[in-house]
Amino acid sequence: MNIQADTLERAVRAIFRAAGSQPRECELAARHLVEANLRGHDSHGVGMLPGYMAAIRAGDLRLNAILKVDRDDGHLLVCDGGQGVGQVMAHDAMRLGIERATANGTTIVALRDSYHIGRIGHWAEQCAEAGLVSIHFVNVPAHAAVAPFLGGQARLGTNPFAAGFPRSGGVPIIVDFATSRWAVGKVRVAWKKGEQAPPGYLLDAKGEPTTDPATIFSTPAGALLPFGEHKGYGLALACELLAGALLGGFTQTGAPSKRITNSMLSVILSPDALGGRAAFESRLESLAGWVTSEKLTGRRVLLPGDPERERRATNLRDGIHIDESTWDEICAAAKSVGVDDRTLVDQP
Repeated sequence: MNIQADTLERAVRAIFRAAGSQPRECELAARHLVEANLRGHDSHGVGMLPGYMAAIRAGDLRLNAILKVDRDDGHLLVCDGGQGVGQVMAHDAMRLGIERATANGTTIVALRDSYHIGRIGHWAEQCAEAGLVSIHFVNVPAHAAVAPFLGGQARLGTNPFAAGFPRSGGVPIIVDFATSRWAVGKVRVAWKKGEQAPPGYLLDAKGEPTTDPATIFSTPAGALLPFGEHKGYGLALACELLAGALLGGFTQTGAPSKRITNSMLSVILSPDALGGRAAFESRLESLAGWVTSEKLTGRRVLLPGDPERERRATNLRDGIHIDESTWDEICAAAKSVGVDDRTLVDQP
């Protein structure tokens, strides 16, 4: 089915509210999840809800947690997410970082041990909306899903990287990607739709190439491959060290877990404090124009973030497509917290 974004947001808010979330937490979580769907990243959208509800029941996800600041040195903030709702923990950590970078020119924000913080580009967008450049390194320590280069078994998480660059009078440039060929959520989406993964993305439990997405969710499980062979593997390892080990957060241990923990190291920079905003904006626009002027192939060259914005416009117009299997799981999650699935999309 196709569901309009505002209707889907109301449904998500209703489920979180019934689970026990306070209004602000309902709003931030719903907005983030639906925004992921709008931008075409269903892997980080409302399909996460059933897993979130299960995590609440298991005690792995703490509702209504308050972000804790463990250290504040002005230019450095060390925050603890305490396994709280990641869409709130990351939002509040970035809000603090934006305030400091705006006042001081730069800041480093460490967010340790939050529950799943969702689409990382969202946090780069939050900084860009404030006119700030940002860089984000993230680890996923509780669930190994990616084999190292030349390996055959999962040893690392999908460990994403993101960077955001504001544009005066224009949409920001947002670089956002997992260090694996796919995020685990994209494998889940393909599995639910009954689709195959592209060749070269997955290994089965014996370390052999496969296109069957079910292998990631089997016992024993297979593994994703890093993008770019040794390059993606190296960046994934760097994310694990920067976002996990350096912050004193959880890192990979090999212990199996369904919990989705994230830590994130963010560097937030004001163009005013470096080469100057006018120079930055001029050079950014010049570079963007040069990069997208290439016409040899006859295809339109896009900037990072452009495909998501185009998909967003389409989904706002036509509604967000939710496959039958995912919708059934969302309805079951709603029932588990006492929300009548028959009126789910009619919630006030």
